[in-house]
Amino acid sequence: MKNIYFTAGPAELYPKFEEFLKQAVDEQIGSISHRSGQFRKIYQHCAENLRTLMRIPETSGIFFTGSASEVWERILLNMVEHESFHLVNGSFSEKFYKYAGSLNKFAHKQEKPIGEGFSYAEVEVPEYAELICTTQNETSSGVQMREADIHKLKRSNQKKFVAVDMVSSAPIPELDLDLIDTAFFSVQKAFGLPAGLGVWIANEKCLDKAKKLAKQDGLHIGAHHTLPTLWKNFETFETPATPNVLGIYLLGKVAEDMNKTGIENIRKETDEKARKIYKYLESSSLCSIAVANPEHRSRTVIVANTTKPSKVIIDALKEKNMILGAGYGPNKDSQIRISNFPSNTPEQIDILLKELKNLE
Repeated sequence: MKNIYFTAGPAELYPKFEEFLKQAVDEQIGSISHRSGQFRKIYQHCAENLRTLMRIPETSGIFFTGSASEVWERILLNMVEHESFHLVNGSFSEKFYKYAGSLNKFAHKQEKPIGEGFSYAEVEVPEYAELICTTQNETSSGVQMREADIHKLKRSNQKKFVAVDMVSSAPIPELDLDLIDTAFFSVQKAFGLPAGLGVWIANEKCLDKAKKLAKQDGLHIGAHHTLPTLWKNFETFETPATPNVLGIYLLGKVAEDMNKTGIENIRKETDEKARKIYKYLESSSLCSIAVANPEHRSRTVIVANTTKPSKVIIDALKEKNMILGAGYGPNKDSQIRISNFPSNTPEQIDILLKELKNLE
């Protein structure tokens, strides 16, 4: 039997992954030049389907990187002259903050304990911060920041840039990308693809800021994949250097297939699966919900505290060909993480919950 992956990334592969991969092999995608017309069509196809799926404005650029972590660095170099501000409530939002310090930016942070989320009303943005860094879905702790709160944060800080890390939730959140300046994700989570491709969305205001910073003496916006360089190439559906052509091809195919299903249908199914998991956790003697505030509970990475060492549960389920994630960092032994991505079907969720009940 094949394993079923409920891990937070790399995750369960998209159901049609093998079909799309075979098409790529048949078309010899792995050998084509990234300067060829064939590649430009692949880039355009992927970008157009992501625009439809996530309602990305025509005026925003869509760029490809090696990972989402790389985008942290690109954003900070290209959009911050002096100061950034970070909402930190888990390991990945903390890493974004630390990247800023390592790049010699003056980084502010507002921090919450792991398992707690941010609401708009409690966020205090420093006066001189140029960039507000938010994490829509904190992979390490299973906490989300609601789209409405992110939108309010931008509306009340019109002169500042807002960046949204949606690595472990895209394309599920209904993020208003006409309003938000920049967002990014990687493909090995909700898109159900192998790791190795990051996607960066940025508007023209971001480009203008990067161009302005590039002209300043003594300020460095990067020697590789700067936003102006990425944008210039994007205008002809090319990339500055050889990209992950196979990954872009597969992402385009997955996005196209998701559009056929309909993003509203995918979101509805995701919410229904999440409700089912949380309902089980409310009454389980084996696990309990780790995030106290229902508004801050992730829909895509559900974290539970365990009454047994997490390894006991993970090992028992592995014998049933179900792969769960352990808690992150200090919570490795006391929590489990359950992915609820589009590739995790309702039937798979039902099987998992039945096996968890059997372990009680």
